Amino acid sequence: MKIVVLDGYTLNPGDLDWKSLAALGELSVHERTEASLIAERVGDAEIVFTNKTPLTAETIQGCRNLRYIGVLATGYNVVDVGAAKSAGIIVTNIPTYGTDAVAQFAFALLLELCHHVGHHAQTVRDGEWSRSRDFCYWHHPLIELAGKTMGLIGFGRIGQRTAEIARAFGMRVLAYDEYPNKTLEKEGLSYTTLDRLLAESDVVSLHCPLTDKNKGMINRDTIRRMKDGALFINTSRGPLVDETALAEALDAGKLSGAAVDVVSTEPIRADNPLLKARNILITPHIAWAPREARTRLLDIAVDNLRAFLSGSPKNTVS
Repeated sequence: MKIVVLDGYTLNPGDLDWKSLAALGELSVHERTEASLIAERVGDAEIVFTNKTPLTAETIQGCRNLRYIGVLATGYNVVDVGAAKSAGIIVTNIPTYGTDAVAQFAFALLLELCHHVGHHAQTVRDGEWSRSRDFCYWHHPLIELAGKTMGLIGFGRIGQRTAEIARAFGMRVLAYDEYPNKTLEKEGLSYTTLDRLLAESDVVSLHCPLTDKNKGMINRDTIRRMKDGALFINTSRGPLVDETALAEALDAGKLSGAAVDVVSTEPIRADNPLLKARNILITPHIAWAPREARTRLLDIAVDNLRAFLSGSPKNTVS
């Protein structure tokens, strides 16, 4: 049985081991695969793994031996799931590997917005503190989170874990989700409408999957409904945000800061309006990437394949 990994580098740049996957078949791992090479590299393989390399209907229909597609991520929009289903191909994803890592990263971004630690540390290395007439200084307003309200749009596993961290900081949490689970409500944590969340939250953080329905949900209208001076965090999916509208809101001072780990096109385009916006942190889609999380991801991917081969597939999306 032939197993092909189309883009293994981001998952395993060399600090993990493919041996558990290689034990299940004849394994070929490609660091990256350009669009023109996808069909050739899939070839007559029965099993294919992809992270961000797209598997279109045309590719799926042309690869006659293909029986299984494993997405090495939670989001699976890189696969034409309808075409796979029509061809009788099982598609699986990795739903739970990054819960703690992404929630932690959301707060890493938020704390940097609150304290600008990196900036102030660099000023010290540049000699500014040595030259200072005072025992301390700060270049940006410093923000205490206790008593503030955090609004979480999307309240699945990552949203729930983020809420736990927020409450540990003494924050009140408002959650908006298409399928609310009221049993999760407790003191300081409640579901609400999107309008109320936007109006009352000092921090708005996205934790929802990307769908046709919510694409561009953060736009001029929803930003207008946000609290003046709010902070915005996105560790979910770039296309959830109208980036021009976000840049405008930052430049106008409507939002006092934003931090995003994802953008509409990745790698980021040189003409992305966020690159010139004020008071924004942009990181290169790394919330998911601690070694511990990537190890879990690979372990789950192998377990998904074992389950498929045993006739009991799990974590299926088609």
